[in-house]
Amino acid sequence: MHGYAGRRDELQSRLRRVEGQVRGLQKMIDEDRYCIDVLTQISSATRALQGVATTMLDEHVRHCVRDAVDAGADTADEKVDEALAVIHRLIRS
Repeated sequence: MHGYAGRRDELQSRLRRVEGQVRGLQKMIDEDRYCIDVLTQISSATRALQGVATTMLDEHVRHCVRDAVDAGADTADEKVDEALAVIHRLIRS
């Protein structure tokens, strides 16, 4: 079981809201809305996705990485490397 399993409903709810925001963005484009308004909504959707990502990362570190540390050095190093790689990808996005 993954670390986020206990928060699955919350994460799904947040992702549905993001999905709604993206549909709203599509509608804004269809309606030829003002650029700044569209960009503001894009920023909002991006922040919402980043919030989901940080929640997932938090759960990964608190569960998967901690379990790997308890299991031993090789497994821990692998999980830490995974976490660092995803952090780097999130920072660059």
